This record gives sequence, C-alpha cells and structure tokens, in this order.
Amino acid sequence: MKTKAIYLFIVLLTCSCASKKEVLYMQDAMTEGTGKVNYQTATIQPNDILKITVESLNPETTIPYNKSGAQGMQPQNLQVIQLEGYLVSLENTIKFPVLGEISTANLTTIQLENAIRDKLISEGHLLNPTVNVRLVNAKVTVLGEVNKPGVYTYTEQNITLLQALGYAGDLTIKGQRNDVLITREVDGMRRVAHIDLTSAEFMNSEFYFIKPNDVIVVNQNNPRVKNAGFVGDVGTVLTIASLALSITILLSR
Repeated sequence: MKTKAIYLFIVLLTCSCASKKEVLYMQDAMTEGTGKVNYQTATIQPNDILKITVESLNPETTIPYNKSGAQGMQPQNLQVIQLEGYLVSLENTIKFPVLGEISTANLTTIQLENAIRDKLISEGHLLNPTVNVRLVNAKVTVLGEVNKPGVYTYTEQNITLLQALGYAGDLTIKGQRNDVLITREVDGMRRVAHIDLTSAEFMNSEFYFIKPNDVIVVNQNNPRVKNAGFVGDVGTVLTIASLALSITILLSR
C-alpha cells in the first residue's frame, strides 16, 4: 500500500511539472537566432504626435515654421512636448505653420522630413533648411501574464518584442510562452500574430521589432503547466505533503 501511495505522490508531482521546452526562451537560438538585423521604420499613423523643428543658418528666418518660438529652446518635459506637437488627424494630415495642411499618409518620419524640406525650398520659404521629425508618443501595451502589465512609452526608434516584455517585468511563470499574441494596426488594417518565444525563429519576422501602438497579450498557460513545477512557497510543500500523507493513511487501512 505504501508503495502505491509513494507512486501516486510521484505522479502528482510530475503532473505539475513543466519541461524546459515549455519554459525556456529561444531554445534554438544558435541556429535560428543568428543573421542580419533588419531595422524597421514605422509609417506615421493617425493620432501620432510629431515634434517637428525647422533649422537654418539664420535662426530668425525659421521662427514662423516652429511652434513655441525659434531654434535652441531649452529641454522640456515630455508631456509639454506632446501638447505642443503636431497631432496627426484621422485623414493622415497635419496643419503646419505657413505651409498649411501636409499629408503624412504612408510616410515615415524621415520621408516627412524630406517632404517638408522640399516644400520649404521649392516654394521659396527657406534656402537650405534642416527639418527634424520625431514621434513623441510611441507606446506599446502589454497585458496578461506579465509582472507589470500596462502601457509603456518609449523614445527609441526601434525596440524589440523582448524589450517590450522587459518593460513589463517579463512573463510570469504562468505565462504561455509559445503563443504570445501581438495585435497591430497599420493604415486602417488590423493584424494579429502568434509568436512562439521558445523558438528564436520570431527574430527573423516582421514582429521582432515593435511598432507604435502594438498590443502584446500573454495568455495563461495550460493548467498542467499552471504551477510550472516550481515549489513557490512553504504552503505548497505542506499541501502536497498533507495530501500524500492522507492518501497513505487511506490506502494502509
């Protein structure tokens, strides 16, 4: 009877265990994770906020083309910069001083820089201006089985999926690593991708780099893996020991 109880106890422990295949990230990194990094530049989307500055050799000539005065402004709080930025309309346009309405449809920030610069020169506004365009409200939303779910802003031009999950404190041990969802809206179309973090193959996909307004959802893993085979506290140990003892007593009668 005691042998049966011990066997049953081992089965219970085994059922709660997760294999390395279910828990470890990028297990095939040596074969799938190497290669050229293809950086991506996202196109400007509605509700983006852009900080645009125009500069030239004669600062006074650029004053009409800059919000809040001329060049050489002191650093500001990010919220202030956002409030003073150019909000992209639902029609993919911005209202620019002197130049009027400018289309941002299908343009990256670099392409918009060139478009504004060309317009300033071709229409005779400035001789040789420098235009800088920066997205100042880039954000990613991370939900589900992560340690710190929430909305995170970032200022880098490119961040990876792993960096975004790092902002959220990484997946909890209950997170489903082989099926992380990413929803992405680009040019009025919504896409949903399923990412397997246990394989490095995703590093070669278009979803390796996060785009502004992406939503990452980490669902809870299978109940069999729910406790991940890790003894989290003394209470768990006592519960399992108590269960095993009860089974032993019942079988020994």
